[in-house]
Amino acid sequence: MAKTFHNFSAKSLHGDPIDMKSYENKVVLVVNTASKCGFTPQYAGLQKLYEVYADKPFEILGFPCNQFGGQEPGSLEEIESNCLVNYGVTFPMFEKIDVNGNDAHPIFKWLKKEKSGFLGGKIKWNFTKFLIDKNGNVIKRYGSITKPSAIEQDIHEALEDESPP
Repeated sequence: MAKTFHNFSAKSLHGDPIDMKSYENKVVLVVNTASKCGFTPQYAGLQKLYEVYADKPFEILGFPCNQFGGQEPGSLEEIESNCLVNYGVTFPMFEKIDVNGNDAHPIFKWLKKEKSGFLGGKIKWNFTKFLIDKNGNVIKRYGSITKPSAIEQDIHEALEDESPP
């Protein structure tokens, strides 16, 4: 059987194991995040998408990463506080991970294999985004500069909805 997003698991920000199978039949946007990045204000746009599609089968999953300029140096508690206090983030956040190199999280190894980007099999910077369909397949990859609002039409199409909320 071919691997899909649903074959993986990761630990929540609080260390609880989360099986990605729990996101079956949902469209998922996976984002590698950082609290001290020029793109950090995208948290607000991501949260807005999360709220707009709250009644749809849609999830945003944030994966903090400190591999780009040391822009996520904080503890898990500091990451959580920054996301909640500064941006009101309510979508699921996961433990800090690597997205490139030998220690890259298996989810990101798979994502990069499924949709290579401008740098081939590497992620260039924080706030790279991957849109995953309800069956666990990667639909599209977006670079850091792509604002969350620019992804909304693709989310809408992936949800196969007649009218946007």
